[in-house]
Amino acid sequence: MAAYQEKKLAEERKHRNMQNGTKASQGQWGRAWEVDWFSLASILFLLMFAPLIVYYFIMSCAQYQCSLTAPLLDLLTGNKHLADIWNRTPMLTYRAAGIYSLWVTFQVFLYMSIPDFCHKFLPGYVGGVQEGAVTPAGAVNKYQINGLQAWIITHVLWFANASFLHFFSPTIIFDNWIPLLWCANILGYAVSTFAMIKGYFFPTNAKDCKFTGNFFYDYMMGIEFNPRIGKWFDFKLFFNGRPGIVAWTLINLSFAAKQQELHGEVTNSMILVNVLQGIYVLDFFWNEAWYLKTIDICHDHFGWYLGWGDCVWLPYLYTLQGLYLVYHPVQLCTAHALGVLVLGLLGYYIFRATNHQKDLFRRTNGHCRIWGRRPEYIECSYSSVDGTRYHSKLLTSGFWGWARHFNYTGDLMGSLAYCLACGFEHLLPYFYITYMGILLTHRCLRDEHRCSSKYGKDWERYTAAVPYRLLPGVF
Repeated sequence: MAAYQEKKLAEERKHRNMQNGTKASQGQWGRAWEVDWFSLASILFLLMFAPLIVYYFIMSCAQYQCSLTAPLLDLLTGNKHLADIWNRTPMLTYRAAGIYSLWVTFQVFLYMSIPDFCHKFLPGYVGGVQEGAVTPAGAVNKYQINGLQAWIITHVLWFANASFLHFFSPTIIFDNWIPLLWCANILGYAVSTFAMIKGYFFPTNAKDCKFTGNFFYDYMMGIEFNPRIGKWFDFKLFFNGRPGIVAWTLINLSFAAKQQELHGEVTNSMILVNVLQGIYVLDFFWNEAWYLKTIDICHDHFGWYLGWGDCVWLPYLYTLQGLYLVYHPVQLCTAHALGVLVLGLLGYYIFRATNHQKDLFRRTNGHCRIWGRRPEYIECSYSSVDGTRYHSKLLTSGFWGWARHFNYTGDLMGSLAYCLACGFEHLLPYFYITYMGILLTHRCLRDEHRCSSKYGKDWERYTAAVPYRLLPGVF
């Protein structure tokens, strides 16, 4: 009931803000209050077809050697019926359910029960209890940052098993890949549904809830900003990092083990995919405290988009390169392999250096040097929903003077490197760069819409100073 009361109060505040000319800073920070027809159509499309897209990609590898066109051609020509494809699909098994339940339980245990110790002996690493950004309602949440520790413990145990203990085969993930998909879907839908019910009846912070009155939008985009159980179990931080991203490198290792088992070798392309994606995953956990300031934590509410997406979409579609290389091992020539490596490392450098510049600028409140010079910036201000006025600075130096989202440019370069490692025989490995291009472009637009609403005329001054989004001189 408190959530409903807060909803009404928030709408009244929004109306007053519109009259006072401050709708931008308060009403539009975070996800939308109202749903336009395009947003609703997009959400209905994703709810209906995103699970089918994941199934189609995984099925095409299992039954059609990773061809994306062959299943469609079979269906269109009448050679196969949907029932034929479905009947050849492995179903949920007790073994897969046991593996997945044990995996999620273990990650919850690592997240909740072992306080971070890595920050005590790793120079430069920020772990332990950290504060997040100010929420739209003016709250500041604390987080237990221990993702790097969880990743290390998990992988030490994985390699100990593969080398000495032999409790299970390193190919266990690949061998149960489709049955595990059904487990991931069950968890994704369960946590998304629970989050929606929680948002209506027992929210963690009713002031940070948003209701549109549209069931599908609220289910997809979430009601609660930071749903929690107890003091420390934060849904967004846990599901975004664990179990999906910790699993990412384990999945790739299992694919490499299966390639070795089937073909007698691990190709240089598989090694490149494991190394480059491993760097990306380690970077995520090394900078987990910085992640608290990103769009996922600072702006997105927790709904199906994050809940199901982190459980299913991320581990199943972000690992397509390794899966493809199990079915189509590719041994790259030296020049090709070096080119992929250089592109991947350069993309990572741009991604990390760009984010480091912003983080340094924020931590020092602009009292630092970027590329040997004092940084330039735009002074701006905004208000939270309780009317508190905040002041901020928008960086216009270094990579942030080249483009407003140049960190995404580096991310896209790395994403392209993963795909190029797989050669050019099939389209399937290139889904990742296609998806990331759409995702990050959409994020640019979403972020800029929010910033425009949040900062108003200050944002116009910023875009005049930095006119390009991703590619200087182009876009």
